[in-house]
Amino acid sequence: MNVVLYVHGKGGSAAEAEHYKPLFPSCDVVGLDYKSDTPWEIKTEIKETAKSLKARYGRVILIANSIGAFFCMNACIDELVWKAYFISPIVDMEKLILDMMLRANITESELQEKGIIQTDGEELSWEYLSYVREHLIKWSVPTDILYGDKDHLTTYETITEFSRKHHAHLTVMKNGEHWFHTEEQMRFLDDWIRCKS
Repeated sequence: MNVVLYVHGKGGSAAEAEHYKPLFPSCDVVGLDYKSDTPWEIKTEIKETAKSLKARYGRVILIANSIGAFFCMNACIDELVWKAYFISPIVDMEKLILDMMLRANITESELQEKGIIQTDGEELSWEYLSYVREHLIKWSVPTDILYGDKDHLTTYETITEFSRKHHAHLTVMKNGEHWFHTEEQMRFLDDWIRCKS
């Protein structure tokens, strides 16, 4: 039996994995509730979970949402994952942070000097930005990506460049958002997974 590992995005939880059980009736579906909030700490949690599941089941199918996809790629689990489904993935964390800094009118020198700057709803960290720059993403898992064309965090150019570079198959939902949550969006997501699995 294969296993599906679900890794949620910001503000999500492992309970979201329940949604995917009917879509993978012949697999066990496991949600990971990571406890850390930095990529260097979450890396260990994800890798240990993937290793354990690989040893127990043999084949691990990954479903990762938003920043969860970034965390998984950062965890260097390529050899542990058979196939991946990314939903609205953050594929260029450096660009996302720099875009947030630009919107908040914060320079790199300011962030470096202060270390942490609180903006509207987001905390910007020089340590985080430095880590992202020093740990470039390498990803070789066969991957399908679902992207909404109204995603406000990742541009179409960024997602297509990532897909091309990593040989991932990209599906774009017209009027889809970063957060797939409406009835129409969830139906599209479910049909996408059924078609790709």
